[in-house]
Amino acid sequence: QVQLVESGGGLVQAGGSLRLSCTASGSIFSINVMAWYRQAPGKQRELVARITSGSSPNYAESVKGRFTISRDNTKNTVYLQMNSLKPEDTAVYYCNADLTTVQAKAMGAVFRHWGQGTQVTVSS
Repeated sequence: QVQLVESGGGLVQAGGSLRLSCTASGSIFSINVMAWYRQAPGKQRELVARITSGSSPNYAESVKGRFTISRDNTKNTVYLQMNSLKPEDTAVYYCNADLTTVQAKAMGAVFRHWGQGTQVTVSS
């Protein structure tokens, strides 16, 4: 069984910063891509940033230059440093990981696992 647990959300004023963390635990053999998504009320979930196992990042246009994704493979953890936050960044932020469990290692199967989400609220 695999769990992804996010932390670091909260309430911040516009222009402020927050750092989100997401740690994967359980019977994990390897983790490929890790990513952050967000979903604002009444909107579809959207990709914010993703990072490969080799730490190559990609960002949504709306967060380029403000957000930085990173990961620590020794801790199975992905981070999202969010600077210059705007009210439109308000959303529930979810992390996910494309990973192979120990049980699925022989098949080389990769499955996507999601965290439970953490609320980020930016006040104007």
